[in-house]
Amino acid sequence: MAVFMVLLLALFLCQACQAYVVKCTIQYPHRPLHMYRQSGDYIIGGILSHGTFFSSSESFNEEPPPPLPEELLVVPKGYQHFLALAFAVKEINENPQLLPNHTLGFHIYDSYDNAKKTYHATMLLLSALGFFSPNYLCYIQNNLAAVIGGLDSEISLHVATILHIYKIPQLTYGPAPLMNDKIHGLSFYQMAPQERYQFAGILSLLLHFRWIWIGVIVMDNDNGEQFVQTVLPLFSRSGICFAFLERIAKLSFASESYNNIQKGAKMHDKVMGSTANIVMVYGESYSMAFLRWLPYLSELEDKTMNVKGKVWIITAQTEFTSLVFQRNWDSGMFHGTISFRIHFNDLPVFHQYVESRNPSSIEDGFIKDFWQQAFDCVFPNSIIGNVEGNICTGEEKLESLPGAFFEKSMTGHSYSIYSAVYAVAHALNMMSSARLRRIVYGERLKNQKRQFWQLHHFLISVSYNSTAGDEISFNQNGEVISGLDVINWIISPNQSFHRVRVGRMNPQAPPDQALTIDEDAITWHSWFNQAHPISVCTQSCQPGSSKKVKEGEPFCCYDCIPCPEGKISNQEDMNDCYKCADEDYPSKNRDLCIPKDISFLSYEEPLGINLAFFALSFAFITALILGTFLKHHDTPIVKANNRNLTYTLLVSLLLCFLCVLLFIGQPEKVTCPLRQTAFGIIFSVAVSCVLAKTVTVVVAFMATKPGSRMRKWVGKRLANTIVLSCSLVQAGICTLWLATSPPFPDVDMHSVTEEIIVECNEGSVTMFYSVLGYMGFLAFISFTVAFLARKLPDSFNESKFITFSMLVFCSVWLSFVPTYLSTKGKYMVAVEIFSILVSSAGLLLCIFSPKYYIIVFRPELNNREQLIRRK
Repeated sequence: MAVFMVLLLALFLCQACQAYVVKCTIQYPHRPLHMYRQSGDYIIGGILSHGTFFSSSESFNEEPPPPLPEELLVVPKGYQHFLALAFAVKEINENPQLLPNHTLGFHIYDSYDNAKKTYHATMLLLSALGFFSPNYLCYIQNNLAAVIGGLDSEISLHVATILHIYKIPQLTYGPAPLMNDKIHGLSFYQMAPQERYQFAGILSLLLHFRWIWIGVIVMDNDNGEQFVQTVLPLFSRSGICFAFLERIAKLSFASESYNNIQKGAKMHDKVMGSTANIVMVYGESYSMAFLRWLPYLSELEDKTMNVKGKVWIITAQTEFTSLVFQRNWDSGMFHGTISFRIHFNDLPVFHQYVESRNPSSIEDGFIKDFWQQAFDCVFPNSIIGNVEGNICTGEEKLESLPGAFFEKSMTGHSYSIYSAVYAVAHALNMMSSARLRRIVYGERLKNQKRQFWQLHHFLISVSYNSTAGDEISFNQNGEVISGLDVINWIISPNQSFHRVRVGRMNPQAPPDQALTIDEDAITWHSWFNQAHPISVCTQSCQPGSSKKVKEGEPFCCYDCIPCPEGKISNQEDMNDCYKCADEDYPSKNRDLCIPKDISFLSYEEPLGINLAFFALSFAFITALILGTFLKHHDTPIVKANNRNLTYTLLVSLLLCFLCVLLFIGQPEKVTCPLRQTAFGIIFSVAVSCVLAKTVTVVVAFMATKPGSRMRKWVGKRLANTIVLSCSLVQAGICTLWLATSPPFPDVDMHSVTEEIIVECNEGSVTMFYSVLGYMGFLAFISFTVAFLARKLPDSFNESKFITFSMLVFCSVWLSFVPTYLSTKGKYMVAVEIFSILVSSAGLLLCIFSPKYYIIVFRPELNNREQLIRRK
């Protein structure tokens, strides 16, 4: 619509225009467009930014008010953009190998960051010099080859809407415009770093330094909204949280500045009051001029908060600039800023070119305004009346300007313009060479001077090495293929400004190697005392704890809770604790897994050694008693109560002590089945012998009564029957156990936290307790019979001793069951061994110690007379 209205205005005023010829000149009723021009065979148009911004309230339907000082917001640093284009053209024209027999010229207009001015300037580029005659050839032919511009995406879009009609290439040195369905199909050659690479670089930078809690400031426009909708979610999926999201308003009239000041004050307080130490800025070229307001807009009473440092991360589009009235403002808050910039090597020759600038240049329509704004002076011949303020002499030195005002070193934007001019020159050279070849081969060309739409074909295939040593080429989308430099801003107390390259972003490298950073080269804000800044919502959860997200808060804000029993976390900020492998167990602090010790009752530890010693000692005592009894086998005390039962009982007790050795040592496939079965059968034989002895005594005394039928049971046959029958029952139980579910070696990972228990799995627990139950049944019968026969008169009556021994036996095994069930690992085995030793020792000592005492120490009592007398 804007283009259509401009065309109507031109046609209405130029009623005398004929096709290809215009004989009228339009006078502009408002501020004229500045121009910087140089003639040549080929003209490059420049819609650049001098850093002068008009109010956004201007419209095509209203005449703007007379110019007032507060209408313009001047950024002198933008003047370098014009110098970069002029310098590139100068180098090309002085190079005989590039565009031979042709000269390159340029017409540069300031966009004023204004749609109306931009459309007007674009139409002027398409018209004859000095005439506003769109779509007409006025006086001479204007060989416009390409247009470079603009700095901001909206300006580039305004230019493209007109150039697209004429198929003239446009090379932008700012970010790509945001396209939609209504403006689809516009083509651009982008000289600026690709934003997707910048975003990937910023994300890699944040993750490298583990900055997961950041603030974000964006422009309040379509590009800023697209950034919020598409890029920030990608950051979130990578673990980045956002403490705040603020939007920068577009620069406007002073009449609207009060609202902007209020918004800026709130923004400053939110930024400086936030716990996030990192602030990412996605803005336009002039955003820095707005950010420099922030320290002066605080609504907080405590102004000491202004000294709090932040690490600012800024995209390549935003340069370190100042408005004219910000000349002496402190910029210390941006010291240590990290920004991105298109990769290039410095051009020392450009320094000399900049230093040679003089305000007396006639063709440069910008230099006087720049000079007056930069040096805060006026030229006497540029005003009427008395001069107020400093007089410009033209001898002022550019090196005296602060870095925020002007830099002699080429900036990223200027290098993009410089590269764009060279790209057009190489494309024109290729196109001229192609035409020359076609003429040589006899082809005729019509209107060859006007067919610059053919330049697109050559531009997309341009590839050359710049004078700075960088390779310049485009991909199939018209985007320059280039890496990015990571720049550290150094702002001294005297407000001098320096850039230090501290890293590189190489889009062609693998994603995990694309960003390289030299941490030691980075200078942080003084608030951090040159320590690595940390930016987290919550201090890291240490190993041994896990994160618990706070309800209603971003996922970076969480509480730290200790790991539950049996789980660990061995890294910071783990989302959950996890269990150790079965072979490991958690440490006391629950921050690492410790390998478990393999545990079994071995001969190498004191407990195993002591138990083995006692087992062997009692076995030796048993063998000694057995030997003594065998030696005195013809004595009355040995013959009393069935001598064979005595020997069988002693042998079974000896085996009971020795079977303890099966329980000590690492469980094996052979020892595990033998342990319980051997113990059960041997003990059953021992208890059966005790039962047989007791029954023999009872039957013998009952048989002495007149007419007793018990006499036929007196003798060895009854005792042997009792021992064999009782032992065979236990042997049958053990055989069934071994046949169905025998014991086997096993490991227990979980019963004891710090140990892997190597044990004998009983196989069938029912069979195990059946063996113990049967043995207990025999012991109970023996104890009952012995208790009833304890008062029978007999010099060598064993009933009293058997009663006491069985009392000990039953007590031991009754206490064994709960104790066995309440212990784990090798101590379960130790409890069973202890029960075997104590119960066996009880039988041995209670039954045989009195007899052994008489045989060895009182042999005079070991005779028949003593036996008969006692009876």
